[in-house]
Amino acid sequence: MARLILSLGGQVLAEFNMTKERYTIGRLPDNDVRIDNPAVSGHHSLIINILNDSFLEDLSSTNGTYVNGKLIKKHALQHGDVVTIGHHQLRFVETVAEEEEQDDEFARTMIIDSSQEAVQQAAMESAAAAEAPAAGAAVHTGETTQAPSITSRAPSSNNRTQVGYRPVPNAKVQVLNGKFAGREVELNKALTTLGSPGVQVIAITKRSEGYYIVLVENKKPEDPPKVNGTGLGEQAVKLSDNDVIELIGIKMGFFAT
Repeated sequence: MARLILSLGGQVLAEFNMTKERYTIGRLPDNDVRIDNPAVSGHHSLIINILNDSFLEDLSSTNGTYVNGKLIKKHALQHGDVVTIGHHQLRFVETVAEEEEQDDEFARTMIIDSSQEAVQQAAMESAAAAEAPAAGAAVHTGETTQAPSITSRAPSSNNRTQVGYRPVPNAKVQVLNGKFAGREVELNKALTTLGSPGVQVIAITKRSEGYYIVLVENKKPEDPPKVNGTGLGEQAVKLSDNDVIELIGIKMGFFAT
């Protein structure tokens, strides 16, 4: 489903979900999108929705209809097009394309991939260094546990047949606040690195005994990454279902699924 976002001078005035086949835009009260301004004709423009396509047409308006700064008579609307009518703007937004853009932006902002070798190497070294201190009592839960090592190995077939063996459940982190709220990262790798290089970086390691979070980089000593409000230090912290991770101002929930 597409939307029209009406704004004036950068301030959003209204949003319209396009659920009908025809939408008229103009100054008079009988328009679907009314813009009460002398620069707008009584019936200024028309949008026709046919299946997944939307077409804009100028209705012989006095001041014309512009798309991305160009005067048009008819135009096939694309995601992100900005329609100017008088002094107002209407941004055409396709929901699927918008979600894909936000996913891409989230990935660029938070997920550190293997192409950033220096950061990945630092994450591996931090996880390895945290292994020894974390081998005792876990800071987060108080449980006695074995800390994560950096090499992820699947349990052997013999281990799978042992009585009492339970595979590590799949897990994910989900953003809880801000413009990325709802975005998810599947923790399906031995090492998942999140954050902003040069500011704050953490790594989440997947081990046979569970998931651990390790501090990799922090340029804000007064405001470190946190788990349930407690700042991360040098030791690895074992994560539990529904834990809340705070990183560069973003809150994320850890969920074992």
